[in-house]
Amino acid sequence: MGTADTANKDLTFSLAEKKPKVVFVLGGPGSGKGTQCAKIVQHFGYTHLSAGDLLRAEKNSGSENGIMIQNMMNEGKIVPSEVTIKLLQKAMVESGKDKFLIDGFPRNEENRAAFEAVTKIEPEFVLFFNCPEEELERRILNRNQGREDDNIETIRKRFKVFLESSLPVIEYYKAKGKVQEIDAAKPVEEVFEAVKVIFTPKVEESCWCRCVIL
Repeated sequence: MGTADTANKDLTFSLAEKKPKVVFVLGGPGSGKGTQCAKIVQHFGYTHLSAGDLLRAEKNSGSENGIMIQNMMNEGKIVPSEVTIKLLQKAMVESGKDKFLIDGFPRNEENRAAFEAVTKIEPEFVLFFNCPEEELERRILNRNQGREDDNIETIRKRFKVFLESSLPVIEYYKAKGKVQEIDAAKPVEEVFEAVKVIFTPKVEESCWCRCVIL
């Protein structure tokens, strides 16, 4: 037990030293988070971490942690925040990078509070892809990925869960002036133009400052 605690403390210390820039990316199912994250990675050099992908990879690894995740999913239980946070911390440290898009996390207020308490990191901001439920339904039903959960009832349930769980997180950060909201109902390229406005000014400002100093 002591070894695991020490390893977790080491991860937290390594991250604290780096002072990484973290952006939480939230939006309903089908809001285009993955597509836009790929574009941000390409244009702005961020590292994209999907909480869901990390959990699935760990589950499939056959590790002790992975078996526990598999069992919890099989029983319909929610994986504890600390497990997801540890996977995120590990991925952040191992990447060697210092700018991260964390996609699909925190899913609820408990996730949010635990992330800040464990990592000692507050996000720079939350990138919120806001899209009407009707548009999300249309997109998911049309994307034809052969997923069993892409039916109208399941989509509506997932959207309801998103509203109940994730909106309080968005409201919390909005009160702190840390939400950048995007109209995600527009075409992909138009959405990315709006995203670029959010990420570009800081780059231009720093370049301008360097030019003035020079």
